[in-house]
Amino acid sequence: MLRHRERPTRLSLTQLLPNALTLAGLCAGMTAIRFAVLGQFDRAVLLILLAAVLDGVDGRLARTLRSESAMGAELDSLCDFVNFGVTPALVLHLWAQGGAGGFAWIAALLYASACALRLARFNISSREAAAAPKPKKSFTGVPSPAGAMLVLLPIFVALLIPGAGLHAAVCGLWMIAVAALMVSRLPTPAIPSVRVRPDQARLILLGGLALGAALLTYTWLTLVLLDTAYLLLLAWTWNRHRQSSPAKER
Repeated sequence: MLRHRERPTRLSLTQLLPNALTLAGLCAGMTAIRFAVLGQFDRAVLLILLAAVLDGVDGRLARTLRSESAMGAELDSLCDFVNFGVTPALVLHLWAQGGAGGFAWIAALLYASACALRLARFNISSREAAAAPKPKKSFTGVPSPAGAMLVLLPIFVALLIPGAGLHAAVCGLWMIAVAALMVSRLPTPAIPSVRVRPDQARLILLGGLALGAALLTYTWLTLVLLDTAYLLLLAWTWNRHRQSSPAKER
């Protein structure tokens, strides 16, 4: 008796949109390297910022459209490594050294390697969290998009204050410091897990609009302030974690 083959489930073009956004982010990251080689670092960092925005949208869009897949998750992770591991390291290295130098290049390699380790750990923890009854409210270590924004801080400062360039060795040390934060065991807040009351939604939306307007109007100042605020948040989180650790051991 012949069996009829089941027709494969077809996806609508709308359901392919999340993966298209992921690939668009990859194109933005690769183009950022091109602009960095040409010496147009302002455009390079803006394209990395665009890749970070697209990275924050594609996953939520996939869940909304119910088009999540194992391929989409792997594609997102691979693109994140390029956009937030390889590209920022190369951009900062080219900005600090003009493509030459040993120590800054070693720092760039360490940063890219740390990003790869961070993403591998995130992939494993995501699978474990999917089987857990309660979702995690924090990440372990600085997420790769946030790490990319942190490592580009010297360029943000130089674009905000012309002539405020840093020595290549300082940029190398900064890359190593951010790499250490990415692979650390420091719990960092997970914004997707934050829940707000309905009466607070308007304030959150207004705050988001104000932040978007500030990025469009005072781009470099806003990015510097965001990086500074995030570093202060990490310091507060570390202090809170250090104080709570002895209490758990008792």
